[in-house]
Amino acid sequence: MRTHGIVRQWNADKGFGFIQGAASTQVFFHVRDFRGTAPPSHGMPVEYEEIHVGGKGPRAMDVRPRSQPSGSPSAHRSPARAASALPSTRPTARPTARPTPATARHTRPRSAPQAPAGAGIALALMLLWLGLWGWGAWAQRLPLWWLGATAALNLLTFFTYALDKSAAQRGTWRTRESHLHLLALLGGWPAAWWAQQWLRHKSRKQDFRAVYWGTVVLNCAALAVWTLRPQTLREVLSFL
Repeated sequence: MRTHGIVRQWNADKGFGFIQGAASTQVFFHVRDFRGTAPPSHGMPVEYEEIHVGGKGPRAMDVRPRSQPSGSPSAHRSPARAASALPSTRPTARPTARPTPATARHTRPRSAPQAPAGAGIALALMLLWLGLWGWGAWAQRLPLWWLGATAALNLLTFFTYALDKSAAQRGTWRTRESHLHLLALLGGWPAAWWAQQWLRHKSRKQDFRAVYWGTVVLNCAALAVWTLRPQTLREVLSFL
C-alpha cells in the first residue's frame, strides 16, 4: 500500500534520511530506494511503500516524489521564493548563484588533507604496543602462538568493521557496538583504529570513541603488566 509523507531529515553525505509519515512516525529511507530525478531535500512530499525489517522500525522502499497539492503550504510561497524555485538563466559563475545540496560538495574548494584526530596518540600507543610484544617474545614471557592469535584477531577486527560499514550502507543487520569493543579490548584495537580511519566508520561517534579509547588503555596496561612485571599480574589473578 502506497503511503504519503514529507522528508524531514536528509544527509546527502551519507545517503539516507527520514520521512514524516501519516501516523507521525519517522520512516528511514536510503538513497538507493529513491526514484526521483532530483536529490531528496527537506520538506519534499513523497510517496512510498513502508516495510518493517528485524524490529528496527519502519523503512521506506520505492520512494518517489509527488506533486504538491494546491492547498498545501508550499503553494502559498512568497513571490521571491517562487521565483527562486524557477530555473535560473543567469550564469552560474555570478555570486548570487548557489549550488544545490547534491552538488555543493563537488564545487567546494578542496582543502589540504588533515591527519585524523588522535592520530599521534594512536601511532605512539601502537609503537609502545609493538615494543611490549617484542620484549615479551624475546624474554619468553609471551608464547609465540599468542602472537599469531593476536595477528588473526586484528584481521578479524578489520573484517568485522568492514561488514558493519557495508550493513549500515545497505540498511541490513548491524554488528553490536559491544562486540566491536570486545574485539578491541582483547587486542584488536590497532586494526579497529585503522578501520575507523580508512573506512570512515565509527570515527565521529563521540560516545563510541570514548569507550574505544578506554579499551585501548586497558589492553596496553594489561600487556605492560604481563611483560614487564608478570609477578604483579599473577598476584592480582590469585587474589581474584
